[in-house]
Amino acid sequence: MPASPASAHVGQTRPMDPSPLISADELKEALPDVTVLDVRWRLGGPSGLPAYVEGHVPGSAYVDLDTALAAPPGDHGRHPLPDPEVFAAEMRAAGVRGVRPVVVLDDWSGLAAARCRWLLRHHGHDDVRLLDGGLAAWVAAGGGLETGRPVIEPGDFRAGPGRLPTVGATEVLDAARDGVLVDARAPERFRGEVEPVDPVAGHVPGAVNLPTTDNLAADGRFLAAPALRDRFASVGIRPGTTVAAYCGSGVTAAHELLALEVVGIEGALYPGSWSGWIIDPSRPVVTGA
Repeated sequence: MPASPASAHVGQTRPMDPSPLISADELKEALPDVTVLDVRWRLGGPSGLPAYVEGHVPGSAYVDLDTALAAPPGDHGRHPLPDPEVFAAEMRAAGVRGVRPVVVLDDWSGLAAARCRWLLRHHGHDDVRLLDGGLAAWVAAGGGLETGRPVIEPGDFRAGPGRLPTVGATEVLDAARDGVLVDARAPERFRGEVEPVDPVAGHVPGAVNLPTTDNLAADGRFLAAPALRDRFASVGIRPGTTVAAYCGSGVTAAHELLALEVVGIEGALYPGSWSGWIIDPSRPVVTGA
């Protein structure tokens, strides 16, 4: 699968930890030395800003998914990848620095925060981890909350060329044929029984359904690596397997890629996802299991 090449650039970071996740207790210890991004968001819901103002991890900056982490809807789906320079400017405004570790969080099972993490890594920042369990885990661990909107010192992040693997609409069927194409949406949307967001129901031919919600335990934290490994192996995903993932608009599929990363498997993102696939009525659609 094609991938944008990695390249060195101003602000290149060194890996802080091989895990893509950080616990609330670890964040409490690291807090003075990390940039925290609050990416609260809901599909079809209101902005997460009011909830952020009511209470957030001290010093964290609010990031709006619709404006900072996606371009306007169009021919590439509901949440196309943002222009790199627009994204970089939003990250600088949120205090992101090239040499400072970043932690992302939300209150939506990590589904929105994972998009922010993927974009930062895609554009060259290596030290980005997701708070396992999100804001609820922070509160449960005794973490304090700050109200209002703190003054955020601007960062110096510069977006390098995209370097994580992606697939486009012309390559999706090849991805299903040559490896495993994961549809990360809810089972009923995958089967085409309901479609609350997009105008066409169903899934891409050859895709397998692995809902992102099943990456998590009952407490909202990611399953342990052995359980995730077994989950992926059940659909033929093992080390060395070529994997691509999509969802409704390319947001929650990043959560699936993070779960794969936990077990040491790299997957490619189909940014347009289902909303981008169905823009062309000539593309095949499958319903049922």
